[in-house]
Amino acid sequence: MSMRSPYVVALTGGIASGKSAVTRRFEAHGIGVYDADVAAREVVKPGSEGLAEIVRHFGPAVLDASGALDRASMRQRVFGDDDARKALEAITHPRVRQWLRQHVEADRGPYCMLAIPLLVENWDHYRWVDRVLVVDAPVADQLERLMKRDNIDAALAQRMIERQAAREHRLAHAHDVIENAGDESELDDRVERLHRRYLALADSHRSGG
Repeated sequence: MSMRSPYVVALTGGIASGKSAVTRRFEAHGIGVYDADVAAREVVKPGSEGLAEIVRHFGPAVLDASGALDRASMRQRVFGDDDARKALEAITHPRVRQWLRQHVEADRGPYCMLAIPLLVENWDHYRWVDRVLVVDAPVADQLERLMKRDNIDAALAQRMIERQAAREHRLAHAHDVIENAGDESELDDRVERLHRRYLALADSHRSGG
């Protein structure tokens, strides 16, 4: 292709760190944000080849009455079964990556953003991105937000946090970090500054700098 690929910022962060609050603000600046969680639902929607392959592998019991993937049943199916989990990931993950790539290539904004919660856990597949932004929050804040958001106790919230990559591991991949430890309104200026930086970087990228 003669046209240069769009400049791509990958955003990640721990659970309940405030990723959605940050991406909403980039979207308010007119930036396309493509979410791996949205992609994961799209690639197994009714009628998709992804869903058909899941049914071929796991059987029709994974479908609900409407013919959609029964996510609760699927979670139970793969919980504690590494072989089943790996089989499911082998079906869905490549399709998620393809979905994200297609949306990046179709994007015509000054730059675009990928929201990938498990970016560092799958870093080998995303080395092609241009920049990494980590939304970081103290573990105490994550715990409080997660307990409130999911109506769960502290022990379960702690286990959910511990299942993800270590905070230090995420930060080691970061070009930029947004500290989200206070009121959400404080994100406005932080996103504004990064947006200006990314516009400049994207402009340099387009000109071959």
